[in-house]
Amino acid sequence: MIDQDLNVTLLQAQTGRLLSEFLLGEPPSGRRAKRGIRPDFRIPRARLLDGGERLQIIDTLIAVIGGVYCHLPQKRAAYALDPVQALQLLRAHVAALSEGEFHLALTSIVSGLRDAHTRYSGPGAKQGAVAALPFLVEQYGPYDNPIFVVSKVSAPELIRDAKFTSGVILESWNSIPFARAVDLHADRETGGRPDARRARALESLTFRALECGPPPDEMIVDIGYRIPLRRTLREVRIPWRVVQPDRARTSHQPGSRASSYIAADPAAEAVRRTKKLMFSGNVWQADRSGTPVARGERWIETRFQDALAARVVKNDSSGNLGYLRIWSFDVNDDDAFIAEVVRLLELLPDNGLILDLRGNPGGLIWAAERLLQLFAPNTIMPARFSLLASPMTRAMASSPFNRMEFEAWLPSLEAAISTGEPYSQPLPLTDPAWCNDIGQRYSGPVVCVVDPNTYSSGDLFAAGFVDNEIGTLVCVGEATGAGGANVWTHYDLREALRGTSFELEALPADVGYTMAIRRAIRCGTCDGMPIEDLGIPGIAYEMTLDDLLHENRNLIAFCASLLKGIPRTAMIVEINESSVTVTTRGLEELETYVNGRPFEAVRRISDGTQQLARPDAETIEFVGRCNGEICQRRKLSLK
Repeated sequence: MIDQDLNVTLLQAQTGRLLSEFLLGEPPSGRRAKRGIRPDFRIPRARLLDGGERLQIIDTLIAVIGGVYCHLPQKRAAYALDPVQALQLLRAHVAALSEGEFHLALTSIVSGLRDAHTRYSGPGAKQGAVAALPFLVEQYGPYDNPIFVVSKVSAPELIRDAKFTSGVILESWNSIPFARAVDLHADRETGGRPDARRARALESLTFRALECGPPPDEMIVDIGYRIPLRRTLREVRIPWRVVQPDRARTSHQPGSRASSYIAADPAAEAVRRTKKLMFSGNVWQADRSGTPVARGERWIETRFQDALAARVVKNDSSGNLGYLRIWSFDVNDDDAFIAEVVRLLELLPDNGLILDLRGNPGGLIWAAERLLQLFAPNTIMPARFSLLASPMTRAMASSPFNRMEFEAWLPSLEAAISTGEPYSQPLPLTDPAWCNDIGQRYSGPVVCVVDPNTYSSGDLFAAGFVDNEIGTLVCVGEATGAGGANVWTHYDLREALRGTSFELEALPADVGYTMAIRRAIRCGTCDGMPIEDLGIPGIAYEMTLDDLLHENRNLIAFCASLLKGIPRTAMIVEINESSVTVTTRGLEELETYVNGRPFEAVRRISDGTQQLARPDAETIEFVGRCNGEICQRRKLSLK
């Protein structure tokens, strides 16, 4: 067995020359290097751990998995495994293991939880680095008989086969039939759903985050492919390369006020940034410089270009539609993020909107849940989160240093001693008042598109979209990725347990983990159901070749057909110095509230403009009804 850190070193040595070309080092052949990618192929050999450090790591994981891992009862039931017992057994045999075997055993135990939130990172891991092949693989067709296609190629001159271009069909991977190779990798992947594991396996064949797992077993991949409409099978050999993209200027910054409210898959986020760097280099470069850039024809410029993309979609049957791609919720300022979405919505048609969250790996919980209010006239209910009821969580919640963070959960944690409840009372992480402080800003009907790589805060958004009855959910696959938790690092836990009887020591250098701390519970008609391992199902859609090669052409047409049959209403409010003007369409009644109180009798209205004197107040709110149902609501500040 090759040790993990030695495997990284061998990978680096074998591909060093190609890496220097690909990663903007010194291109020896005179070709112009790809802009925006740092030379980062010098991966140092990790420091070996002594016996005491190994035991410290195991003891820490035993304590936190047994004491605060929020999905422990569910994982034990679902997979008939006991990670605490597995770690105890590993502890008894730790002295007999090589360095690579030790880290591989730890990684296997943690990965066996099928939870992308909960990861172990050993000292041989390269933080933020991703092993990558210079092409993107996607699938189309039915789930049980998919066709795998190269949809994008980055730096084709490095592949050294001019026929290996977008659109070729992949037949084999290192002489294994491609579909079988995906299934083999799926057995190693996180994810509680089979379709989620397969989706992550397909991605990991070409992109692997080195911080959250070992590097590829092979240094060069043999790809068997054929050109469409031809039977001849061709083969190309492509070496792995290591890419380390920077974080976006608008992304979450560790140590900020939002650090305790993250729900994301760190590996998927690193892969997402790598894809952007390789296949949308101009956008990646703009992120570094802070300069807005238009992605192409009909795309609207935005300073949150790492997380958002918006454009107008032409539709002959029902008029132009809006298309909003939410790549990630990895933002540091939820107020600025939501304000930018409001600005983009004002530039899009109000005939209907397609929200595309495919591949969204999550991020700031506040950003995801507060965004829901922009698309609904009704009061938004956020998801609720509960803690594992254990002596460690009780000590953490009762610590005076954590009063702001956990005081609301403490009574139910203490009550669990006598009731035997496995979890605390579920409570929201996003203040319900924050989820309704802006109100509806988009008039038209909305369709949301997700897939098995929509994860964590992406799951939370999809759950809120369905549970609050905002619109129709379309799923490429069977459901979202099924990640339902708030995620903390060892540093977060260590700080929260400081001063209690469960204090944690600092781990050896470069060793870390992420842990699912608070379990997400749905609201509305699905009240009480967990998101973890279940995900959010929707109307099934199978991708087509046209979708992969022509900007989701058929997917957008499918969503447009769903939007076509939904009745349309609209409301536009303009505040002037002495008056307030309300323009409506498709509404029958108009209610007016000032500072939260009724201002005048309900008006019977028809399409057109209503005007009233501007009141001396802080807020004004208009509620529009049709057939007795609330269809439009606008809440605006008058100060």
